[in-house]
Amino acid sequence: MIGLVRILLVFSLVSNLNTCFSQPPSPYGAVPSERQLEWYELEFYMFVHFNMNTFTDMEWGLGGETPETFDPTDLDCMQWAKIAKEAGMKGIIITAKHHDGFCLWPSKYTEHSVKNSPWKNGQGDVIRELREACDFYGLEMGIYYSPWDRNHADYGTDQYISYFHKQLTELLTGYGDIFEVWFDGANGGDGYYGGANEMRKVDRKTYYNWPEIWNLVRELQPGATIFSDAGPDVRWIGNESGFAGETNWATLNRDEAWPGWPRYKELTSGHKQGTHWVPGEVDVSIRPGWYYHESEDHKVRSLPNLLDIYYNSLGRNASFLLNIPIDRTGQVHEKDSMQLMALANQLKKDFADDLMKEAEVKASTHRLNNSVFSAENVKDDDPETYWSTDDFTRSGKLIIDFGEKIYFNRLLIQEYIPLGQRVDSFTVEVLSESGDWETVAEETTIGYKRILRLEDRWTRKVRLNIVSSLASPAISKISIYNAPKVLSPPIVRRDELDNVMIYSADKSVEVYFTVDGSIPDKNASRYEGAFKHENKGIIKAVVIDPLTRMKSPVTAVIMGISKSNWQPIGNVENIETWKNMIDGNPATKGKTEKGMPLVIDLGKEYKLTGVKYLPDQGRYASGIASHYKILVSKDGKKWKEVSNGEFSNIKNNPIEQEVNFNSSKARFLKFEATKTIGDKKEFIIAEIDVVAK
Repeated sequence: MIGLVRILLVFSLVSNLNTCFSQPPSPYGAVPSERQLEWYELEFYMFVHFNMNTFTDMEWGLGGETPETFDPTDLDCMQWAKIAKEAGMKGIIITAKHHDGFCLWPSKYTEHSVKNSPWKNGQGDVIRELREACDFYGLEMGIYYSPWDRNHADYGTDQYISYFHKQLTELLTGYGDIFEVWFDGANGGDGYYGGANEMRKVDRKTYYNWPEIWNLVRELQPGATIFSDAGPDVRWIGNESGFAGETNWATLNRDEAWPGWPRYKELTSGHKQGTHWVPGEVDVSIRPGWYYHESEDHKVRSLPNLLDIYYNSLGRNASFLLNIPIDRTGQVHEKDSMQLMALANQLKKDFADDLMKEAEVKASTHRLNNSVFSAENVKDDDPETYWSTDDFTRSGKLIIDFGEKIYFNRLLIQEYIPLGQRVDSFTVEVLSESGDWETVAEETTIGYKRILRLEDRWTRKVRLNIVSSLASPAISKISIYNAPKVLSPPIVRRDELDNVMIYSADKSVEVYFTVDGSIPDKNASRYEGAFKHENKGIIKAVVIDPLTRMKSPVTAVIMGISKSNWQPIGNVENIETWKNMIDGNPATKGKTEKGMPLVIDLGKEYKLTGVKYLPDQGRYASGIASHYKILVSKDGKKWKEVSNGEFSNIKNNPIEQEVNFNSSKARFLKFEATKTIGDKKEFIIAEIDVVAK
């Protein structure tokens, strides 16, 4: 009898275990809301900075600007939306009101709005036009509203909070469904404030009564996510450089943080086992500034840089919010549009062919009901299916067998996040020619989406190892791709010691060069590292895809005379800034003392024919020469003027300037800024080069 009881107990236990393991895993920790799950699907969307600052050429207006200043000549929200759609973006967030308080809609509660601007005789409404454009192109629309208002006389008092509520109500009730409400963390400081022109500080944590604001948004737009430094739905990623942490948890100890939180660096990676689900959003501009500045037309991000941002944001469990500033006409500038389309086209190529389609996937372990939680689920396009292990197993392996050799360099992985973020660490291995498993990646978090850029590999099998997981892993998607090389022209630089460096956007390409001006073909030298080159002449370089042998456009750089023996003759601020002027790096800069001329001893006599001058390339550039004078000398005492003039439009287009003059024998050169932008008594040089016969 006792034996029968034991058998029944064992049978019951096994039956219960079978039932348990056949059921879906239980959610672990904080999990996303329905609105957050919908937000995830947008992935890549546009930020639009367009407001009063566009017309004052500022980033942060002080609030005393007059509405008459806002006057786009050819505003076209349809153009914005068309570009966003063609770029694969799924929404647009617009700066409805920035810190200066100017409103892009005819608000009933202020005179500081488009209703008092000359644009459309005060009858215009930018938010309305964007709503119509988004609807036409099937895009979602979001609203940026700055809590800070440097125009409003009541800012800092309870009366302003009432104004805040009224304007937010206008925006969230008059323009259809809003997918995200974006609150900036910049709050309090100096401003116009109705003519007071003073400093006003607020307690960012308590002044606005954020829970009340959140409740208002929930009431008026229940489907909208709320962004701020700490959410409550979407968090800032802690930087404006365009990257999430390599470890990036979607969870955060939300009650510890607030807009303007001083521990903002923690936002880059989130908090492991955080109390709330608050995923990161990477916001970054396609230019150095957020607003349009003509002087940044040559500083639009390159394709390789935009790809880096994509893979370090969306590829690291965050969304990608790319700012496209609108110019003074009211349209996206052609240079921004061109680079955005280059990014879109490259991404289409990167993810054109999922090599997983014909592969066989097997798991080292799985839940008992393998028909539901099969390893094969990671191949399909159904977001509701996934592979999982039993509740007591926090690791596992997925072996992907392609049946034949494949060439790949991208791996995409997704967790089934309705159950929470679970994977703590994982590795990726490939089967080598010798039959051994070779580790090609050791990573931490996955989350909604993780995309790895790997070195090019030939292999027949790939193995994903879940090394550690907070709960039984749940993997919904694995994709493997062979992304083509980015064949951008290489960058050629020479430093002050005559070392030539050649940089390529893609590290797995081959670079070939010549130093005699000839086309780099099969007879060219392969670049293996920096090399010495003291001579004048033209260096040409090209990037080649080792698999397809396709080539990039050729880069050609005219080398001036060797800088290794140059010496400054007084006037430079210090020896370090002097080196910055001749190091071949446009990101560094040097300054002369009190705006004095730059005088150089070239080391020996040359037949000089020209000078190249690169002004300060920083975001807030200064000391730029608008007018110049160039003199040469054989002995450093008797000087001859060889050129003078104006660098036309250098304020708006601070690119390298080249001055050519009649050949003159000289050992010494004097470069004088006879007038600088703003007439400040400083002369700053990013790079100086001298050309000779």
